[in-house]
Amino acid sequence: MADSSHQGIRTVLHPVSDLAAAKAVYTALLGVKPQADSPYYVGFDVEGQHIGLVPSGPQSPDAPVAYWHVADIEAKLAEVTAAGATVKEAAHDVGGGRLVATFTDLDGNVLGLLQDK
Repeated sequence: MADSSHQGIRTVLHPVSDLAAAKAVYTALLGVKPQADSPYYVGFDVEGQHIGLVPSGPQSPDAPVAYWHVADIEAKLAEVTAAGATVKEAAHDVGGGRLVATFTDLDGNVLGLLQDK
């Protein structure tokens, strides 16, 4: 078997129609200000990952859902909804004390939250 040289998924781009509005939701989700902020791209560096917002409209409804691990799922849901997001699936236990929830950003992109007890 050949030696694998990949480093895993480190960059995720989310398509949005309004960078300024989306920036507020993602700033609330990530808890940091963007490191790149221009009319054609907004990028955040968080915990070794790069999260980018690109102006091109919403993702496909059957796109994969990224789950952000958080310490307090209810507090984070409140924070992102205050910034303009909409709860899609309220926090619920999926077994073993693990809570998950999903929300949509202003373009309908689905993002997930995950809290382990």
